[in-house]
Amino acid sequence: MSPRVLTLVAFVLGSLSSAGVVQGWERPNVLLICVDDLRPELGCFGKDYIHSPNIDRLASQSRIFTRHYVQAPTCGASRYTLLTGQYGPADNGALFKRAARIQSGAESVDPSMPAWFREHGYRTVSVGKVSHHPGGRGGKDWDDDGQPEMPNSWDRHLLPAGDWQHPRGAMHGLAHGEIRQDAGKMDVFQSVEGPDSIYPDGLIVDQSLQQLDQLAADEKPFFLAVGIIRPHLPFGAPARSMQPYHGVTLPPIPHPIRPVGKTTWHASGEFMKYNRWKRNPNTDAEFASEVRRHYAACVTYADSLVGRVLARLNELELKDNTIVVLWGDHGWHLGEHQIWGKHALFEESLHSPLIIHHPGIDAAGQATNSMVETLDVFPTLCELSGLPLPKNLDGISLMPILADPSVPGHDAISYKRNAETIRTNTHRLVVHRTGEVELYDHTTSAAETNNLAMQNEGLVKELKAKLAERLKR
Repeated sequence: MSPRVLTLVAFVLGSLSSAGVVQGWERPNVLLICVDDLRPELGCFGKDYIHSPNIDRLASQSRIFTRHYVQAPTCGASRYTLLTGQYGPADNGALFKRAARIQSGAESVDPSMPAWFREHGYRTVSVGKVSHHPGGRGGKDWDDDGQPEMPNSWDRHLLPAGDWQHPRGAMHGLAHGEIRQDAGKMDVFQSVEGPDSIYPDGLIVDQSLQQLDQLAADEKPFFLAVGIIRPHLPFGAPARSMQPYHGVTLPPIPHPIRPVGKTTWHASGEFMKYNRWKRNPNTDAEFASEVRRHYAACVTYADSLVGRVLARLNELELKDNTIVVLWGDHGWHLGEHQIWGKHALFEESLHSPLIIHHPGIDAAGQATNSMVETLDVFPTLCELSGLPLPKNLDGISLMPILADPSVPGHDAISYKRNAETIRTNTHRLVVHRTGEVELYDHTTSAAETNNLAMQNEGLVKELKAKLAERLKR
């Protein structure tokens, strides 16, 4: 029987298998690729100035979710929702707070996604930045085995630091082992000749390939999560990744003016503390273009790394029985609203790529405009793998959209410490803890530059009620 037919039969019998009626069924593997700070700025998302051939090839065999939104515009909180399927704290310590609850034993804590797969017979491995800390540990240098970020989740959670000494060094590392000590003395971008391994992500992918080789020989199905750090700051990538952008004129930055009134705008503190050679992209158009080109080079570098992982999956003849998910943990502003970073509840911070491939997928390569959330990944992977759904998940399975890209999606909820937002097909409402509200109409070119809350009190009331119901507040 062909792998495609086996897969289709597995889907039909998935619920029976989950209940234990069908024993010994060969479940599909899962390859989850997490890319940090990745905007939906890829060739397969319609951006022809970005060189991303490997992700584009994956997309041509997958479902492309063009309207995927994260729950939080910061790494730790966004990854919490991916890895737990639940709303959670809004800060980067979200998973460590969960770990403290588990280790205290004071309360029952629902299993994480890798823990759930592990409980159901999977070998679970993470390499790189999957949770907030690369390698998934706490401590001064993020390498303390006694402080796991996700207890009971991984058979192996790895971060090969190499010349960067430890995971903390790798997180913000530049070429040849340069570690961020004083950000003001570290260049905000660079492009250096050399192979992938001159930056930390090269070592992450080398280790991921070794893990794939090892997992292929394992009797158990695997759940392998690979976390690529670039294009996170600082924007350093091998020189070859910069080549497609030399002399290229980029599209104008949309709505590049700082907003007025109460918003979640911020001053791009992380970006601005790096060495910028005393230049400011908000007042220096040439420098703004240089920053954007180096960000693009980091995307191309990340794309080449994704390509290496997918190539090894093919070489090992695992593609026909592996679900592949490529996920961006949030977006990143490149000058929109005069922001160079994330941490805002604007579209640019919350909109990120999501691509899902499974063997036998119908209408492969077709994009869907249906709105979905990061919370939906956990239940989707359970259903695709024939696993029962754990209790208390806040997302819903995307299987209907995987079968038919025209199936409608649902509103998207996001939050930060001092505000919450709901995105519908037409509008975005932001509600501040202080009581102020923002309402933006995405059917107009003004988008998130014209606050219409005062003129639309009825819609504001309706969306506030939806937001409160979803968050149970």
